[in-house]
Amino acid sequence: MVPLLVAVIGGYLLGSVPVAVLVARAHGFDPREVGDRNPGFWNVRERAGSRASAPVFAGDMLKGVLAGLLGLAVGGAHTAGLGVVAGPTVPVAYAAVAAAMIGHAWPVFARFRGGRSILTFAGGFAVVCPPAFALAVVLLVGVSLASRSFAAGARTGVFATPVLQALFAPLTHVALTGALMCLIGLRFGMAALAGRRRPGGRDGRGRRGRARRGPAAGSRT
Repeated sequence: MVPLLVAVIGGYLLGSVPVAVLVARAHGFDPREVGDRNPGFWNVRERAGSRASAPVFAGDMLKGVLAGLLGLAVGGAHTAGLGVVAGPTVPVAYAAVAAAMIGHAWPVFARFRGGRSILTFAGGFAVVCPPAFALAVVLLVGVSLASRSFAAGARTGVFATPVLQALFAPLTHVALTGALMCLIGLRFGMAALAGRRRPGGRDGRGRRGRARRGPAAGSRT
């Protein structure tokens, strides 16, 4: 029980670090008040450019990596072939990553106004199933080059993670990954609902009736 509590509390606090807000404020704006009002990589990128938003990309993913490593460490560091988490480490590692995603979505350090948790999910997934993550990155790059769209590559890479994981891990692990992805879906649904409820029925981009949709689910963090 103690390892699980450490993983959950530590993961949540790591996820709560508002990287996008801190970076954006250094450039003179609050991402929660502009664009689609999502404090994540893509919104900062649209406002401040690729170079300025790079720390957001790295920082949000690092939160997931650190949470996953915390869960791995306190859970006994049990792994199978190619570093895939195994045995009693599985629930602890997944709990840490889930807590980091919740922290990113509802951060205690930023008035519980957070992002979609996609990059935090990706960082955590890199720890729980490294070979599947590597294949997802290869797929992302390949689709991006073929389609000349990072958005398409990111979308493909994210949605392919459970399928790729099934090549290396039991289906119970795949189900847990699916549960993490449901949290991302919940955040997108909440954002769409919030967009409809804004004054005048318009979102942060001035469009009526729905929140702004980015180029890809994998780009909204």
